[in-house]
Amino acid sequence: MTDQVEEFVETDEDDEYYKMLTLIGRSPEEDERISIHEAGHALAARLLGHPLGGATVDPDPNGKYGGLVWGPRHSVAFGKHGDCDDVPELCDKIAALMPNDGELRNDTADIYLHAMNRCIELAAAAVAERMLLPGEPVPSVSDVEHTIKYAALVCRSPEAAEKFISLCETMARDLLRPYAFILIALSTVLKIRRTLTGKEIDDLIANTCAGFKLAAEHGRRADWRARELAANSFQIECGHVNFASLPQSAPDRVG
Repeated sequence: MTDQVEEFVETDEDDEYYKMLTLIGRSPEEDERISIHEAGHALAARLLGHPLGGATVDPDPNGKYGGLVWGPRHSVAFGKHGDCDDVPELCDKIAALMPNDGELRNDTADIYLHAMNRCIELAAAAVAERMLLPGEPVPSVSDVEHTIKYAALVCRSPEAAEKFISLCETMARDLLRPYAFILIALSTVLKIRRTLTGKEIDDLIANTCAGFKLAAEHGRRADWRARELAANSFQIECGHVNFASLPQSAPDRVG
């Protein structure tokens, strides 16, 4: 009876999930990819120390995005959020303020760093897809557009921008690779919950790290215990061998 109830509940949940996907016009494979994509953006942002306002894998009703990661006051990886300028428009305004040849760049160092960090965050989505899914990622038009705009703040020629973007992709890969277990957890929960706040993302990351460390400690202790048992067994075996090799004296005769 219990097995039948559990099977019914699981099937019912699956039906609700597929109904939801039908309503938003998305396949299960696309939903998984978008969940991993947004998790890549979010995890990279947090690893770079940038706070988040939240993330969602539900599409915008007006078709502006398929998923979104945003900061406390602005969008991290996509276009407009609130009253903020669109990323390309903002980059165009900043470009006019960048130093010319021979001018000090000290006052704009934060802009260069900001542009690099944003490019790393943007590249992290495709990196996450490559880590967890077969084949090549589906290009995100907005990601590509924003990456090019940010790179243009740092680089003067298309060739330099291409190399800069490639560098950021490598840095994103180096950033995410040690945390694949968090990426899996975050994308899974995001797919189930659909939307997470910045605090929920931070809590999930912290809990996943704690669980991973606990599992690693249990594994370490189990390995140590196995080594202890093996050492004890070896010591006992050596004791038997040594005893068997001792010379046996003849018994004393009486009378």
